[in-house]
Amino acid sequence: MMTEHNTKVIKQFTIATIFWGIIGMLVGVYIAAQLAWPALNFDIPWLTYSRLRPLHTNAVIFAFGGNALLGTSLYVAAKTCQVKLFSDKLASLTFWGYQLVIVGAVLTLPFGFTQSKEYAELIWPLDVLLTLVWVMYGVVYFGTLATRKVKHIYVANWFYAAFIITIALLHIVNNLAVPVNWHLSYPVFSGAVDALTQWWYGHNAVGFFLTAGFLGMMYYFVPKQAQRPVYSYRLSIVHFWALISTYMWAGPHHLHYTSLPDWAQSLGMVFSLILFAPSWGGMINGIMTISGAWEKLRSDPIIKMMIVALSFYGMSTFEGPMMSIKTVNALSHYTDWTVGHVHSGALGWVAMMTMGSLYTLTPRLWGRERMYSIQLINTHFWVATLGIVLYIASMWIAGVMQGLMWREVDASGSLVYTHVESIKATYPYYIIRFIGGILFLAGIIIQAYNTWKTIKGEVRDEEGVNVTVGAQA
Repeated sequence: MMTEHNTKVIKQFTIATIFWGIIGMLVGVYIAAQLAWPALNFDIPWLTYSRLRPLHTNAVIFAFGGNALLGTSLYVAAKTCQVKLFSDKLASLTFWGYQLVIVGAVLTLPFGFTQSKEYAELIWPLDVLLTLVWVMYGVVYFGTLATRKVKHIYVANWFYAAFIITIALLHIVNNLAVPVNWHLSYPVFSGAVDALTQWWYGHNAVGFFLTAGFLGMMYYFVPKQAQRPVYSYRLSIVHFWALISTYMWAGPHHLHYTSLPDWAQSLGMVFSLILFAPSWGGMINGIMTISGAWEKLRSDPIIKMMIVALSFYGMSTFEGPMMSIKTVNALSHYTDWTVGHVHSGALGWVAMMTMGSLYTLTPRLWGRERMYSIQLINTHFWVATLGIVLYIASMWIAGVMQGLMWREVDASGSLVYTHVESIKATYPYYIIRFIGGILFLAGIIIQAYNTWKTIKGEVRDEEGVNVTVGAQA
């Protein structure tokens, strides 16, 4: 059992996850509005789309998703190993150090201090700080596993461990650079080699940060909420080894039709297609864990949230390999179809699994019997799901339309549409995407309110009456 002192850092990570989630999604909604109404940047450089977009991606991936992964991984490690965290002091330093990196991103990215690398925009001093924080995190996590009181290491910890080790490798190699001054550096790689290294990093940030880490979350919190064992433990182990041995090779599919050698592009495509099998094995394992408890879908909105997350995981991991096929990629690349694909994974899989897991975790951390309001969780589920559907459907339609318009030629071989005509045709879909984003942001604000009330020890009954209670045993 975790002691009260031991849970302090997990509580901090939980609150930070929701806080940064609101900030990151708010920035996302704002830049989505700018695409529909460009005057919203007010001609202020640090409010332009180009400055705020990397702030949005770093906030939602590394601040929202990262805090969720660090917090839940330490909780799951301590619980499944039946020990306290390896070092409370190092765990606390990890939390505050990680928040310092995030604040550093907020203070640099909007003002144009950037490496201009996708998902690796942070300047070199912040990269060094993040490396030190990650080493501390690794020591706490693996130290907890090493001091475990049970022989077996539960499969969720395998996924978390792969996430920690691989992200360290990716971060260090892709950010190898020669500093020039306090904010400027030059990468050690150049040209196509730099591009390949970047997308080896970029795609595996998706593969190990946004997939393997959250699969660790899924393998603990879905069985816990469903009160059922994992459907197939053997499948979970096969899923793990198949996923981590193939994901590392898929990055070149981001570089189709570029100066990257054709064989490297094709290799990325082939491994992307292979990835379909382990990905769907994990999805099926998660969904079938609910088998025998399907009636909970009617009464438990947290289970609904997790099942929808797993469904979006399956859908995204079908769509990704399909989009890596060169002929499909010729239509989809550089269009809003890619934006739709990314957000079906980011909102549908990552965010929904995070939110569902936090709903399971929060009452346990603060010693409550349940969340403040089950009805509010249900409202959050429907608002967020509707927001995702509006967002990704609008981007899918816009993306396919853009791809078709850009390749349309007349009998003489001239382009039928100018680029600005495709922008004009996309305009209504940007408004729909903005509405979808507003709804999803509203969902996490509902969760923040529900969490605050739960921490205060209040419970709302079915009639909507608030009852203040003490901590439950």
